[in-house]
Amino acid sequence: MDHFVLHSEYAPTGDQPQAIEELVKGFKEGNQFETLLGVTGSGKTFTMANVIQALNKPTLIISHNKTLAGQLYGEMKEFFPENAVEYFVSYYDYYQPEAYIPQSDTYIAKDSMINDEIDKLRLSATASLAERRDVIVVASVSCIYGLGSPDEFKGMSISLRPGMEKDRDEVIRDLVAIQYTRNDMALDRCNFRVRGDTVEIFPAQGSEFILRVEWFGDEIDRICETDPLTGRVHRQLEHVMVYPASHYVVPQEKINAACDNIEVELRDRVKYFKGEDMLLEAQRIAERTNFDVEMMRETGFCSGIENYSRHLNFMKEGEPPMTLMDFFDNDFLIIIDESHMTIPQIGAMYRGDRSRKETLVRYGFRLPSALDNRPLNFGEFENHIDQMLFVSATPGTYEEEHELLRTEQVIRPTGLLDPKIDVRPVEGQIDDLISEIRRETENKNKVLITTLTKKMAEDLTDYLAEAGIRVKYLHSDIDTLERSQIIRDMRLDVFDVLVGINLLREGLDIPEISLVAILDADKEGFLRSETSLIQTIGRAARNSDGHVIMYADNMTDSMRRAIDETERRRALQQKYNEEHGITPQTIRKAVRDLISISREITREEARFEKDPESMDAKELTKLIADVEKQMRKAAADLNFEVAAELRDRMVDLKKHLLEVENSSGENAGSGSGEGAQPSAFPGGAQASAAGGAGQGTAVNMHDAVRSAERAAKRSGRRKASGRTEHKTK
Repeated sequence: MDHFVLHSEYAPTGDQPQAIEELVKGFKEGNQFETLLGVTGSGKTFTMANVIQALNKPTLIISHNKTLAGQLYGEMKEFFPENAVEYFVSYYDYYQPEAYIPQSDTYIAKDSMINDEIDKLRLSATASLAERRDVIVVASVSCIYGLGSPDEFKGMSISLRPGMEKDRDEVIRDLVAIQYTRNDMALDRCNFRVRGDTVEIFPAQGSEFILRVEWFGDEIDRICETDPLTGRVHRQLEHVMVYPASHYVVPQEKINAACDNIEVELRDRVKYFKGEDMLLEAQRIAERTNFDVEMMRETGFCSGIENYSRHLNFMKEGEPPMTLMDFFDNDFLIIIDESHMTIPQIGAMYRGDRSRKETLVRYGFRLPSALDNRPLNFGEFENHIDQMLFVSATPGTYEEEHELLRTEQVIRPTGLLDPKIDVRPVEGQIDDLISEIRRETENKNKVLITTLTKKMAEDLTDYLAEAGIRVKYLHSDIDTLERSQIIRDMRLDVFDVLVGINLLREGLDIPEISLVAILDADKEGFLRSETSLIQTIGRAARNSDGHVIMYADNMTDSMRRAIDETERRRALQQKYNEEHGITPQTIRKAVRDLISISREITREEARFEKDPESMDAKELTKLIADVEKQMRKAAADLNFEVAAELRDRMVDLKKHLLEVENSSGENAGSGSGEGAQPSAFPGGAQASAAGGAGQGTAVNMHDAVRSAERAAKRSGRRKASGRTEHKTK
């Protein structure tokens, strides 16, 4: 398809028609930068979708965090079901970059865990860009990091057609060259199997079907999509492109040439170190680089191969790396969502990466060419801009300096008004807050609470749980996809109150929220600036009963400006509603899976949805057997890191089973999970005594423990028991 088709049961209303018309007209007249200033809940995403359809250009939407990117991805897929809507974020579940600390002579090797599902989505994004123009890619700032050459990615792809004379063994060699693995038993993503004159391929970008290529002699006879389970043919294909299993694919002849260049650089570097009487560094760089070169010559790959990207792509020193943006044509649209946050984040990526790598180069861990394995600096990012739309409720200085057009979107299609704001004294704020929470939850509404520090958020979460409130804490230790799951759980009424620090602002889309409480609102700073306050206030603007309570003893300038701006918008919205006879209505939005991964998470977590602390001996025995089975499977697949985590989990479960058996069921009879909690967590006994508090406390404590376990394991500080004290996150 060569054009975008927008599907929606609604037509643009309120300020949307004017905003769409002005933005499209400006871009068609040649404007490079434009700004959409839209209040929360005004339908900015719908406006963006209409602009994309009108301009009919490949579009890159950049969000400043993965949670919002996932939310945007889900919405855009609903708007454009006939077009290619893709998701491109960092595929690391866990990432420890390579580093060296000279003060303690400590070298930290790179350690990471790749999420296979996100890797599949990333490959799907670049595959779509290689073969069509009707593509929308929703990305995080991961899109400015080096990705490999788009020319090599396209050039090494395998084109197959019925009637083509291409030997079966030649296709097999080509598949191996683009990092596919032959596995004649189990067919997984990036694998293929051979059965006589038939080759079955599971594409890297993922699919519910596999590709079956059949030969008659040296000629391809038929290509079809088949169901991997039943073997039933879904449809026959006239052409298929098999894309590489990785973005980092280079032909072996180029690898050999690159290795020659690496050895030349190595000789110069060793000579430099010896001239400076740095003999240890000279020996270190020689040993490490020679090992990497030998691995690349023999296998085409080595650990940390990205550090040789300059040589592998035959680029000059200081030349910008290839990124996702190089996979787009020159004529494409960039939309910066929540631009007041995303633009500064893009500018900051380069400096932090450079500082760490300079230390590695200085002490002989890496060659100077490793400095070119980096994200784009801001000037290089600007060079990729053809046309850019800034989207924010609070545009920043960069937007003001560059925009050629600004349009406001203040009126909401639902008639919702900006929330009323109430400023209350700090004294007695928690007791007051609890009474407000009970009032909201009685009406089936949800509450957001934002604090200034992580410790305060943790303590408040504990206190509210002990008071019988269903509460969870959203924090930076939680994995990307788990954050989306927590937000989804809140909408599904799993809990009522969400406590956080800096994650409860831009774009958080939960219409059920009727109260936003801002603690320490008068503490002037980044988290309580005018921009931050306006964004936080906006979280209550999707509900007709939405209101905000600021707890403060003083009225700061930021508070005053945020309140004045909110009241200005509210007055405009109220006037529009009166003129058009509109009654405000809470946004009604289906609870959907943000990305396909969340369905897999739900299925996997459903196996352990009951807290092990509340299981009896029989249930624990069954769970231990299940975990042991998963552990053995992971070990058989050579996935030893996952196997080790499952082993530790199994050990913890066995310890708990022993405790349950020794206590003769005394702690297992509560039905809510309280029984085993008081000895492990401060406040557990009070929670048990608080009537309905027991279940909420057990669930929250268990979630916190799992987060603490993950954080400890990833930093190499493994805990002896899963029931770690809640404060040790």
